[in-house]
Amino acid sequence: MTEAADSTRQRKARISLVASLILGLTLIASGLGKMFANLPAETSYMDKILPAFLLTPLVGYFIGYVLPWVELSFGALLVLRIWPRLIALFCLPLVSAFMANNLWMISQGMDKFPECAYCFGKLEEILGSLSPLQSLSIDIGLFALALTIIFVHPGGFLSLPGWLARYVAGKRSK
Repeated sequence: MTEAADSTRQRKARISLVASLILGLTLIASGLGKMFANLPAETSYMDKILPAFLLTPLVGYFIGYVLPWVELSFGALLVLRIWPRLIALFCLPLVSAFMANNLWMISQGMDKFPECAYCFGKLEEILGSLSPLQSLSIDIGLFALALTIIFVHPGGFLSLPGWLARYVAGKRSK
């Protein structure tokens, strides 16, 4: 590899690392905040933000129990750099759903929805609540970070970090 190609690869690796850390830590914070907020018991806000035909027991279960674990899992995998492109690809529909929810709340009026409903769960008590517009801005940034990881990450689509690749190779040789 030439020196210029190696330099470009290192630059891409750093950009991808920063994007993975920011996206991953945001998802971890959001998932943990929702877990500590006892979100399944506090889903009364959903009837305000979801149209009636979408508010089924299955949707309530998913939002209350599954979504925090999905966010936490995606965030941890991004921070650990395990399959960053694949996880970033899975983050696109997740972040798109967050953006759609915020756009819907904005369209209903800021007087009806002055703050994002449990975007960061229990952390909102500590850090303060976000408005739907602020939350939408963050979601657009998260979407851009996911695209950055998909298009800039220098490894393959299912690449593993060096530490895990060495571990897996060591297990196979035994």
